[in-house]
Amino acid sequence: METKLRIAVQSKGRLYEETMELLSEAGVKMTSVKRTLLVPSRNFPVELLFLRDDDIPESVAMGTADIGIVGLNEVLEKDMAVEVIKELGFSKCRLSLAIPKRIEYNGVEWFNNRKIATSYPVILEKFLNENNINADIHVITGSVEIAPGIGLADGIFDIVSSGSTLVSNNLVEVEKVLDSQAVLIGSKKQQLSAEKQAILDELLFRFDAVKAADGKKYILMNVPREKLDDVLAVLPGIKSPTVLPLANNDWCSVHTVLEEKRFWEIIGKLRAVGAEGILALDIEKMVL
Repeated sequence: METKLRIAVQSKGRLYEETMELLSEAGVKMTSVKRTLLVPSRNFPVELLFLRDDDIPESVAMGTADIGIVGLNEVLEKDMAVEVIKELGFSKCRLSLAIPKRIEYNGVEWFNNRKIATSYPVILEKFLNENNINADIHVITGSVEIAPGIGLADGIFDIVSSGSTLVSNNLVEVEKVLDSQAVLIGSKKQQLSAEKQAILDELLFRFDAVKAADGKKYILMNVPREKLDDVLAVLPGIKSPTVLPLANNDWCSVHTVLEEKRFWEIIGKLRAVGAEGILALDIEKMVL
């Protein structure tokens, strides 16, 4: 029987969608995932175990899954015997304290002797203890943000992404406690076999190639040889740009990689020093 690496992933939501996108970009093709708990890949030795996000740390700690992809917030909240293997850089959010916007806030001491509603009591309690705050933690599963409006709590401690949910409930974020993102976790107790470790290493290599290409453009341009030094001085490429001869000996072709956020700034400078026929291409993968 073929050895497969079992990965616990979230069964729905934004993190599920971005996890599936990452796997697809890494060349891992899945069979149909609808209403199925365990799904094998068609072309790579992994299988996905679909779980609730808060069940993933425990499943990895117990060895039900070999590794898992879940939010760092869930890892810290569940406090299981798992370790972060890699930060994946998507599904970014933060855990923050928020209060009704009509209230004047004068610092974290405001929460002394207040009631705070949250779905993350472990992380919240640690923060309060570190800041010597004595507050009543009220655990809620579901729509935490409505608690102050119905008189259930004075403030909340919850996930914040865009902040629009807070605004719609007349709340304002006052203390950021934790930055979170999707992470790849493994068990501290269950060691992978050599075969599964090799599969994980290949998967991490592919993830790195996908991440390295994110936000970058491959640039090709024609440059008069007399202007080559000026063009090379403008380019910040990952290493030395590639310079190739053209049929016309007075010209050459220059290839490099640019950060997309600086694309228009650099392109303007290249045109000013004589580059022509500039072509920009998307990069799907980049092996460094």
